[in-house]
Amino acid sequence: MTKDLFDKGLEIRKAVLGKDYVEKSLAAADGFMMAFQDHVTSYCWGTVWGREGLARRDRSLINLAMLAALGKTEELKLHVRGALNNGLTAEEIKEVLLQVAVYAGIPAGLAAFKAAHQVLREDGRL
Repeated sequence: MTKDLFDKGLEIRKAVLGKDYVEKSLAAADGFMMAFQDHVTSYCWGTVWGREGLARRDRSLINLAMLAALGKTEELKLHVRGALNNGLTAEEIKEVLLQVAVYAGIPAGLAAFKAAHQVLREDGRL
């Protein structure tokens, strides 16, 4: 990946997930983990999130649904914070998770609701 793509991804990643979180992740990465950090920052954030086809807000909606359906609650918590940074409301997040509960199943929906509830309470949104 190019440095330009990494830099573009880093800017987007910090805007969505928060500067402190991203800088902490990068600082904690040793030589082994830095390969992953570089890949995620360049490819995920630079190439995909950097595309113009969808707004960041829309990408957040999609991420919430996919992570909830897959049962990836720790990553979901991170992206609930990102969704809030991208302008989603607690009400919109709730609606996404209700949709997940219908199509991915009640256990996935419940786990997602619990994870989102925790983040929303910590953030003072509830």
